[in-house]
Formats: sequence, structure tokens, C-alpha cells
Amino acid sequence: MSETPAVPADIEAMSYEQARDELMAVVGRLETGGASLEESLALWERGEHLASRCESWLQGARERLDAARERAAGE
Repeated sequence: MSETPAVPADIEAMSYEQARDELMAVVGRLETGGASLEESLALWERGEHLASRCESWLQGARERLDAARERAAGE
């Protein structure tokens, strides 16, 4: 069983918008082709980390909205 590699520090420090924009650029590079297999794999892995970072931001936003709704309902 292999372990999932840690998210690179530069991605961990990104805002949602930064991660989203870079993810879109990675997808664009993969879609246009022309990269070597090794470069494509590296791009794919980076894209996975970027997507995970975006999902973390979105999950945090959902939790904040839910908490705000609960506070508003309790008032």
C-alpha cells in the first residue's frame, strides 16, 4: 500500500483563487498535449494537489456558511 504524498508547501499556502487558476493552467497544458510522459505525470500530480487544495477551501467555506446559518437560526 503506497502513501499519498504530502501536498507541496507552495500549494498548501495558496488561496482558493490561486489554486483554481493554476489548476486551470495545468489542465490546459495537459489538454494541448506535446509534453513528455514524465512531464505529463508531474502535471497530473500537481493538478491533483491543486484540486485537493480547492476542495479544502470549498469545504471550509461550506462549514462557515453552515455555522453562520445555525447562529442566525438560534437568534
